[in-house]
Amino acid sequence: MSTRVLGLVRASHPEPAAAVTVVAALLAAGAGHSASGVAAVALTVLASQLAVGWSNDLIDADRDAAVGRTDKPVTTGEVARPALARATAVAAVAVPVLALAGGPAAAACATLGLVSALLYNRPLKSTPVSVLPYAVSFGALPAFVVLALPGSPAPPAWLVAAAALLGAGAHFANVLPDLADDARTGVRGLPHRLGPVGSRLAAAGLLLAATVALVLGPPGPPSWAGLSAVAAAVAVPAVGWYAGRATAGRSATAFRAVLVVALIDVVLLVTSGRVV
Repeated sequence: MSTRVLGLVRASHPEPAAAVTVVAALLAAGAGHSASGVAAVALTVLASQLAVGWSNDLIDADRDAAVGRTDKPVTTGEVARPALARATAVAAVAVPVLALAGGPAAAACATLGLVSALLYNRPLKSTPVSVLPYAVSFGALPAFVVLALPGSPAPPAWLVAAAALLGAGAHFANVLPDLADDARTGVRGLPHRLGPVGSRLAAAGLLLAATVALVLGPPGPPSWAGLSAVAAAVAVPAVGWYAGRATAGRSATAFRAVLVVALIDVVLLVTSGRVV
């Protein structure tokens, strides 16, 4: 039982799942949610992340086995496919149920983000529009957080746009370590068509655009903290990708750089008090 539980944790893509959940909780706190509201947002986002991560490993099981991915619990036998399918279904059903605590509009937005991410896993991952589900799902996250507030206020357009840009950048950074393996198994999403150099440039540009949108979007002049965040959006990915080049084998440093930029951006929003 303990091996299966550990395998499920590993199959959930725990690092990005935890980071996105923390970002959502911080955003909820900054938007003015009560403690129970923050908890409801965090649980909803966590369930969504679990469903997406588990379905990804389930759908990619044959591909991962073909390229010898020993870091995938399904290919090593730690988790059986039926168990992973059941876990995916439970987590997916839990998302709209948990999101209803914030009202029907919030639940619809959370469900949209989940469905979009699941559509990336199949069939959009291998298409030229592979970036679209990332943009939609990330953009839906702050929209869900704001809509879950009492009265369901409309989410600011600049906040949704910034999150969508961040998600699009995350897509290019996330795929970079797997380009070679994906090519062997026939995956041809937008990053694969642009290649490593094009994907790095796209990720860097989108991350910078996301941060600029967060700094310039709210009313009033940008703060020194905001301008510092823009500088960080330039420096952090560059350092992450340089470190990745020095690491042998598959490296997730580029995607971790995205997570760092996302955390910086959310902390900037929360501390500035300009979420909504």
